[in-house]
Amino acid sequence: MDINIVQAILIGLWTAFCFSGMLLGLYTNRCIVLSLGVGIILGDIPTALAAGAISELAYMGFGVGAGGTVPPNPIGPGIFGTLMAITTAASKDKITPEAALALSTPIAVGIQFLQTATYTAFSGSPEVAKKALQQGNLNGFKRAANSTIWAFAAVGFLLGITGALSMDTLTKIFALIPPVLLNGLTLAGRMLPAIGFAMILSVMAKKELIPYIILGYVLAVYFGLPVLTPTANEDGLLTAVTTSSVLGVPTIGVALIATIFALIDVFRKPTNAVVESKPEGEAQDDWI
Repeated sequence: MDINIVQAILIGLWTAFCFSGMLLGLYTNRCIVLSLGVGIILGDIPTALAAGAISELAYMGFGVGAGGTVPPNPIGPGIFGTLMAITTAASKDKITPEAALALSTPIAVGIQFLQTATYTAFSGSPEVAKKALQQGNLNGFKRAANSTIWAFAAVGFLLGITGALSMDTLTKIFALIPPVLLNGLTLAGRMLPAIGFAMILSVMAKKELIPYIILGYVLAVYFGLPVLTPTANEDGLLTAVTTSSVLGVPTIGVALIATIFALIDVFRKPTNAVVESKPEGEAQDDWI
């Protein structure tokens, strides 16, 4: 599939909106959101959602950023990975969403370095905005306060249009990858969501939450949660993504079960905070 200049510009604008939207408090810089926009622009929403869904599963954990680590940027799989999957969907050397996730991970790491550099370049904007406000320069305050947002929009636009216009060259390079290595990348991509969940559990899991973790595993494995199943036509083009389940348990049913346990946990907690009282004589002055 070839991407024309209009589609490349639209992808650049979509990337700019999603990348700068996170500074506005919008939940746009996520794999599933980025990939959906690419799928709408290129007219292949099923492939885009398949690539975005598996990337989102992995990047839910990568986005935790435990300690001082900086997680990879979702633009990697959300834009570049989705472009890989869509542009090669009809070719004999097509890249599966799992392989696209693995191939786009180094790009995501590089984009994160670019994001950190942008933050560093505009780290003085708050101070400039403060001085402009103290001087009564409202226009200068607006420019300084919004400079980081516009910078992220410009970086996002360049990333999106570069990825779209370079996809033809990247596709030719990917065609040189041996099938054995491509299968290995596909397996690695299938493992990344499990790694993402493991990272979430390593940060959030507490002994009080272990029963709920086991419950989720039982519901997913033994009760047969719906599984995404891609459907392709004779040319190998992904046409639809259906769901299948062993016992027909719908996702909304599992969500309701989770809501029940969440409400039980909320209602068990005391409404009033317990204030500890110290006996007289134990109080110490702050300066000691």
